[in-house]
Amino acid sequence: MTMTPPPAAPLPHLDADALARLVPMSAAVDAVEDVLVGGGLDPEAEPARSVVGVTGGQLLLMPSSTATYAGVKVASVTPGNPALGLPRVQGLYLLLDGVTHQPLALLDGIALTSLRTPAVSGAAIRRLAVPEVRRLLVFGTGPQAWGHVEAVRAVRPGLAHVDVVGRDRGRVDAFVARCREAGLTAAAATPDDVAHADVVCCCTTAREPLFDSALLAPHATVAAVGSHEPDAREVDERLVGRATVVAESRSVAMRECGDIVQAVAAAAFDLGRLHTLRELARDEVPVDDARPRLFKSAGMAWEDLAVAVTAYERGQKAEG
Repeated sequence: MTMTPPPAAPLPHLDADALARLVPMSAAVDAVEDVLVGGGLDPEAEPARSVVGVTGGQLLLMPSSTATYAGVKVASVTPGNPALGLPRVQGLYLLLDGVTHQPLALLDGIALTSLRTPAVSGAAIRRLAVPEVRRLLVFGTGPQAWGHVEAVRAVRPGLAHVDVVGRDRGRVDAFVARCREAGLTAAAATPDDVAHADVVCCCTTAREPLFDSALLAPHATVAAVGSHEPDAREVDERLVGRATVVAESRSVAMRECGDIVQAVAAAAFDLGRLHTLRELARDEVPVDDARPRLFKSAGMAWEDLAVAVTAYERGQKAEG
C-alpha cells in the first residue's frame, strides 16, 4: 500500500511588520558587518544579478549561499507602477537550508530590500563618516530615503537635523514631518544645501548627477544607492575623482555602478583607487580627512541573505 506523505507545514512568512520587529536597523547593520568581517563569504565571488527585460520593466533574480543557508530574491522593477498607485519595486525572498535546500521561510522581498540597503550604507557610513555627524541631507522621499535616516541615526546617534530634497513638495513636507515626529529637526532643502551636510544620502531614480560636488565640505560622506545600471548615476565624476571611494565589490562597480563607470570613462578616476566594503569593514581602508568619502552601492544578494538569516533566526528563537 502506498503511504501518503504528511502535508508539509506552511512556510513561516515574515512580512514587513515582522521584519521591523525582529531586525531593528542597528541589528541589520551588524548583520552586514558580521558577514564581511567573519570571512565566510566573499562578495567578489558572488554570482552576478540576473536582469531580464519584460513588458513594462525588468525581472531581477538574486541568489546567494553560505555553508549553512541559501536564498534567492525575485524582484520586479516597473517604472510605470507609481502612476497606477503601485510600488515601483515588488518581490519575494525565499530562504533555504544551505545543505538540503529545504525551504525555511518566505520574506517580503521589498521590506527586506528597504531594510538591507540602508543597513549596508550604515555599515559604510559607520567607518567613513566623521564621528560628530549632526546634519544629514537626503535626496528622495521614499522608503529608502527614510531607511537611510534610520541607518545614519543608528551609527551616528548625534544626528540632529535632516534636510530633504525631492520633486514633490507634498511628499517632502510629509517626510519633514516624519523626521520631526522622530525627534529630529528637519526642513525642505535644495541641492545646494549639500554644502552644510556631514552626510549626504542619494536615494533616487535619477540618471544624472543630483548636485554639484564642488559644494561638498571636505569631511562630508556621500552614500549613493539609487541606481544599478552603467548609464545611470547620482553623483558627478568630479566627486568620484577626488573622494575616497568604496563599493560593494570591484566587479559590481564596473558592471553596474554608473557613477564609477562613467568617471573611469571620463578619465576622472583610476580603478586602482577603488576600495571594497569588505576591506572597509576590516579596517583596511585609509580614510583621508582632507577629501570627501563616497560609498556607491548597487545592491548584492549576500546582503539580502545576511538580513534574512538574522530575521529567521530571531523569529525561531522568539518562538522558543
